[in-house]
Amino acid sequence: MDTRAQPDGSPPPPPLSAATAERLREVRLRLLDLHKALLEDSRTAYELDRGRIPTTATLLQLVINDPWFAWLRPLSETVVRIDVMLLPEAEATEADGVTLLEQVERLLSPAEGVEPFAERYSEALQRQPAVIMAHGDVRRVLKQVK
Repeated sequence: MDTRAQPDGSPPPPPLSAATAERLREVRLRLLDLHKALLEDSRTAYELDRGRIPTTATLLQLVINDPWFAWLRPLSETVVRIDVMLLPEAEATEADGVTLLEQVERLLSPAEGVEPFAERYSEALQRQPAVIMAHGDVRRVLKQVK
């Protein structure tokens, strides 16, 4: 634990607690399941509109480069932010972890979310049972006692 004072003389902020780190790990796993369900839903819509995606490698290239899948980036970026925060050398604080969990909560609240993610996410929640289930799993982890 860093015991050095801040430039203003105040004590350093508390480091990321084990409990918050564990919640972040669990949220990350659930977000990956949600991302998979959303990706499959988007893939199905893409294939109906533009034809079959022949390989997983082609799908990966489309996810990275095609505007059709760009709406998923906020979710992908959130998973990466969790990964970075959980690195031992990250020196994340408890406030950083709580803020990131709050950002996940806002991202998955379509009325408050980032456009166009919020719009497309809301549509997927309306039509896709796998997305509804994965969404519920993330929400349950987010609601765990802090």
